[in-house]
Order: sequence, then structure tokens, then C-alpha cells
Amino acid sequence: MDYLNWVEHNWGVLRRAMQGHTAIYRATGGRIGHRTPGFPPVLLLDHVGARSGAHRTSPLVYGRDGQDLVIVASKGGHPKNPAWFHNLVANPDTTVQVGSRHMNVHARVATPEERPRLWALMVGVYSGYDAYRRRTEREIPLVVLEPR
Repeated sequence: MDYLNWVEHNWGVLRRAMQGHTAIYRATGGRIGHRTPGFPPVLLLDHVGARSGAHRTSPLVYGRDGQDLVIVASKGGHPKNPAWFHNLVANPDTTVQVGSRHMNVHARVATPEERPRLWALMVGVYSGYDAYRRRTEREIPLVVLEPR
């Protein structure tokens, strides 16, 4: 079974694991779930469904670029962008939790000029992004979260 079939087959389990991660992160005020030895840092991204209007939270690996945070819409190299990406495009003003800190942010897609530098930054945070890029034909979006 290739990677994408494995993910599709196990998506329910993965989704429940992400929900558990989010619940523990929130319940501990970010003391558990933000930084785990041997893993990249994780933030909690709040977003509103583009069609449903439902409020959702996704735990995502992030990097720092000055005052901005950067996240990668990789979905593990899946052919389609993750739902949270579409939600941010429709509703770019949102909030994130980084450890114990809550921040209001504005989301935007990285420009073509900043993309190479930000891609290198994020591969430095999590080297698996390069494998995801090889797995898909789409350009994986980089999202910049600017404090507001």
C-alpha cells in the first residue's frame, strides 16, 4: 500500500489523533503539545469553514519568519490542498495558539518572491516537506500568518 492509500485508509484514526492532540494542547494551556523532543513545534490554527461556517481547530507544524508564523498546506503530499487552507483563503483573519500565547493573525499565501526562502525555512523545521513535494504534482502552498 502506497503512502496516499495508507493515509486515506487511516484518515479516521489520524483525525481522531489530531483532535486528541488539540484537546490536550488546549487543556494544558500549551504546556503539552507545543514542543515535543524530536518533533517540530506545533501551533493550533483556528479557522472557519468556507462553506459551513463551522469553527474548527487544526494542529500544524510552524516556523518563524521574524514576527510572522509560516505554515505549510502539504496534507502529506495529497493531490488536494487541506480544508483548512481553503478556509483561510475565505476567512483570512483568525487566531492561533502558540504554546500558551493566543494571537490574532491575518493569513496570506506566500508570494512567489518569498516562496524559495520560506520553503527552505520550513524544510529546516521539518525535512519531510521535501518528500511531500515529490509526492504531489500541485505546488504546496505556504501560508504566512501575520500578527494583527
